[in-house]
Amino acid sequence: MSQNFSRRKFLLTAGLGVAGTAAAAGNDDPLPDAETINRASPEILPVAEDTAVFAREVKRVLPDDQPYGHHKRIAEGPVHVRCRDKELVKRPDEFSLAEGQWRLCYVSGGSEVVETAAADFREFMSASMEVGIETEKVDGFKGLKRKEKLILAGTKDRFPQYAELVKGPKGYALLREKQHLVVVGYDEVGVLQGLFNLEAQMKLRDAPFLPANLHLVRESIYERRMVLSGLGWMEWPDNLLSHIAHNGFDGLFTSVYANANGDRTTAESSTDFYARLLYKVRKQSPDRIHDLIKRAARWGIKVYTPIIYQYTGTQESEDGLRRLVRDITREFPDMGGYVLLTEGFWYKKWGGLHGADESHVMEWADNWGKAVGIVTEECHRVNPGTHVLAWEYNIDFRPQNTKLKRYFIQKLPQDAIPSLTWENGKGFELDGMQGFLRDYSLSQVGPAEVTQAQIEEANGRKMKVFSKVDTFASWQFGTIPYLPFPGQWRKRYDALARYGVKGTIESWSSGFTPNFISELRYWTCWDNSLPFADLLGSMASRLFGAGQRDKVLKAWEHFDNAIRMVPDTGPNMGTNNAIGNPLFFKEPPLRTATFHYSWTDHNAWMSYLGGQLNPYWPFTVTRMVFYPDFSNKVNKAEQYARGATGIVASPDTPLLPVFLKYLKGAAEEMEKGLKLYREAALGSPEWKRPGAVREVVVAEHLHRMMESNMAVLEFENLRLQWVAAGSPGKANEILGRMEQILKSEISRTELSQLAVSKDSRFGFQFEQDYVYTPYSLSEKMKLLKETLEVYFPAARKG
Repeated sequence: MSQNFSRRKFLLTAGLGVAGTAAAAGNDDPLPDAETINRASPEILPVAEDTAVFAREVKRVLPDDQPYGHHKRIAEGPVHVRCRDKELVKRPDEFSLAEGQWRLCYVSGGSEVVETAAADFREFMSASMEVGIETEKVDGFKGLKRKEKLILAGTKDRFPQYAELVKGPKGYALLREKQHLVVVGYDEVGVLQGLFNLEAQMKLRDAPFLPANLHLVRESIYERRMVLSGLGWMEWPDNLLSHIAHNGFDGLFTSVYANANGDRTTAESSTDFYARLLYKVRKQSPDRIHDLIKRAARWGIKVYTPIIYQYTGTQESEDGLRRLVRDITREFPDMGGYVLLTEGFWYKKWGGLHGADESHVMEWADNWGKAVGIVTEECHRVNPGTHVLAWEYNIDFRPQNTKLKRYFIQKLPQDAIPSLTWENGKGFELDGMQGFLRDYSLSQVGPAEVTQAQIEEANGRKMKVFSKVDTFASWQFGTIPYLPFPGQWRKRYDALARYGVKGTIESWSSGFTPNFISELRYWTCWDNSLPFADLLGSMASRLFGAGQRDKVLKAWEHFDNAIRMVPDTGPNMGTNNAIGNPLFFKEPPLRTATFHYSWTDHNAWMSYLGGQLNPYWPFTVTRMVFYPDFSNKVNKAEQYARGATGIVASPDTPLLPVFLKYLKGAAEEMEKGLKLYREAALGSPEWKRPGAVREVVVAEHLHRMMESNMAVLEFENLRLQWVAAGSPGKANEILGRMEQILKSEISRTELSQLAVSKDSRFGFQFEQDYVYTPYSLSEKMKLLKETLEVYFPAARKG
């Protein structure tokens, strides 16, 4: 029978045993050659010299920020900001919306979407391009003067002469016709996205200039693109909805782990492990969902929520599920669809079925598929167009499990939509040892072996496929708002198109806030896009200035090389809290309550069903804290390297040196890119300087996370060697190496403190709010200095 692993427990424990089958390799991205990688020893890197110099510019141009400052700016600040370079002049092959008085005339047909799009375009032209245009709602276009400079916007039924140009939902045509600029949408969302594309073209150009011979027809590649909020569980201010729509999303996934109608039957009546976790989830208010559906609709966005239910296979359980779905569909007739995620929608006993016998897994899949069928039947009874997404995330995604993952697709009802986890479980190789992605990561492009098999199975059944796939942020570096690796992301975008994925959920709890990577992604979601190389060049110029374009492009190449080497995969300390994790030399004082002598189980209190806090470092959840075994029986650094890679190796095979070698190789590539990135920012025009500097700070923060990850693990490995040293001379030699690591970490932490004081996005990940804060970094700094000034001298004397 299966072990009842929680998702996170599996991430921390699977792959650590001696027995078991190694994960099959599947390198979808070749790592650097052996000569390159072997030059990277596991010794810790010093802080780059030019980092401190650049820090002065950070202090000069970026204002101080406070925790949740970014939340406030998104909610209350402008959507559109200045991005016009007034020194630019139009080329002979362009026309300008700044010449003459342009007027936007649109036929709304009573559509809030078209009304919203027209108002937004007017605001964009004013705020971003410093050009005033008038807007006018009209009944039709026939009576308008031909010699006026007009932008005409409407659905294809308003343009009989162009009706055949656009073929499908969200499609649009942009046409330059004499004095007019015509925006033809297949539907209302097509009109909105057509106007938004005009905005996007002008943003890339830094000017209100468009091609004189503009004739662009674009069809949407995706049926639906969804995203979670980057501000929190149910944080959806109107401005965020605007940003989401501008980035081409037309769906959002919200109320995660809670039924939209507020039903908590499973959470409050079941004793199963996962039901007890759900009991801790916030109660949902149906009024909030109604309000969100209404506000999102103005931007052409559909709302998706989960259905939470434990199906047990009995008639009573089936009746209860049908009642729940009927209640929800009756309450929310305009809902876009429902996500049936195994974290909340499961059969009988929750778990990932890792190591379970085949018959048990198949029986579980049979019943889960039946439950999906019940939901699909009830939803489609009300609206056949409702999406029912079946997402069996937790089911063992290691490469060798393709047969059983296929079986889950075989058991789904024909009208449900498989929602497949894109990269989790993807096999890779480190120095001949086989590992797999433990969770959402960008170091491998994907899809995973099991996902490839499931896509093939779904195609054989002629089922459309959706995917949960990160496209701009990831749990690999999840406390950084987006990952500036455009070349690696581009490979993933291409793979999604190649495998025929029709719909996406493009983030998990990192969620969406505006960033340049999601803008690049936006361009790839309709056909007839700009060539990606041209798109990258234009984006580099927009962010840093045209004179810095080549440096930025070269920097991004180094960054892409770096992420491909990162061996730490998933929601771990190393890629999410290393900059906030102390280097523990001795057991620190307690900071919160303990239950070592209580009837309360202290270890349970530290885990999912308790406070999830380590009393020695309670600034974030326990799983984000690397804490040594001060009984000195277990090398937690070696254990960490195994858990973060999924590599199964014998106890006498040291994995940590290999892990550190690859991590150092990644950090060195990042630093090569950062030298160019800093130069580009310092050479950027003054009006672009704050934005350019902010981009560098994001990349520097990634780099520091890699180096602090190395520092934490190498420091602990040396601490155990120091404990076991057979002579004072050997012990002091080891302390000397530890001291160098400690001093470098102090310097890095000072720079991290500066970064988080200037950008409140760092550290936030809404599963647990902030993983690190300015305050927790100050506490880390105190402990580092105390270790250097007090503990080390005492250890040498001892």
